Amino acid sequence: MTTPLVISEQLKPGVIQLTLNRPEKRNALSVALLEAFLAALDAAEADAGQRVLILTGAGSVFCAGMDLAEAGNPAVAGRSGELIATMLRRVVESRLITIAVVQGAALAGGAGLMSACDFAYAEGSARLGYPEPRRGLIAALVMTFLRRQLRERDARRLLLTGESVSGTEAAAMGLVSAAVGSELIMPTALRTANEVMRGGPEAVVQTKKLLTSLWPSPLTEDFTRAMRVHHDMRDSAEMREGVAAFREKRKPKWVVEN
Repeated sequence: MTTPLVISEQLKPGVIQLTLNRPEKRNALSVALLEAFLAALDAAEADAGQRVLILTGAGSVFCAGMDLAEAGNPAVAGRSGELIATMLRRVVESRLITIAVVQGAALAGGAGLMSACDFAYAEGSARLGYPEPRRGLIAALVMTFLRRQLRERDARRLLLTGESVSGTEAAAMGLVSAAVGSELIMPTALRTANEVMRGGPEAVVQTKKLLTSLWPSPLTEDFTRAMRVHHDMRDSAEMREGVAAFREKRKPKWVVEN
């Protein structure tokens, strides 16, 4: 029997949990996992009774980001990039109120998935960050969210250095809603879900839509512009060297062109 890459569980009426289930790969976002996630999200959104989605990762890590073996494979790299973009857009535009529960670590695309959610709770000791520059990449798609969520200096620290921060530091920045102990993280998410459920279903959905639209530039326009930059770097020699260095556990040999 094949183990599902995404596990769907009804926690209570109106509250569904989706779990990324590739713990042996730190829930890295492979094409197959991304397709399974989007199918599970489709099913949840098609059920009018669902109102809140809690997103977790199996094992000790929430999500380590995109599958770098696939990112370095020209045969599937394009499909991988398209699916990650679709996942982020679908989560941020979902009618469901989304809550990320981050244990262990959320890095790169995994931190992006967390950032696309309406709420995010992390263990205080969790590591969160966007190491894309160290792989010859740009966290372009995620930048559309972080520019709306963080102070300028904090966004620059995360995106230009690629360093990770603890869940406690992330909470102080506003990158996550709160940092809590591992035993409290799911109860905290469920408490938020219960508070959301107290509101009128349509009022909550329309409030989420309005919050997304009340910005000088529409998210869809920012996302399209970021996608162009993302694609350019995904096809670059620098990206190929960065990913190869990471997989070979060595320092990248960056070449500065004149």
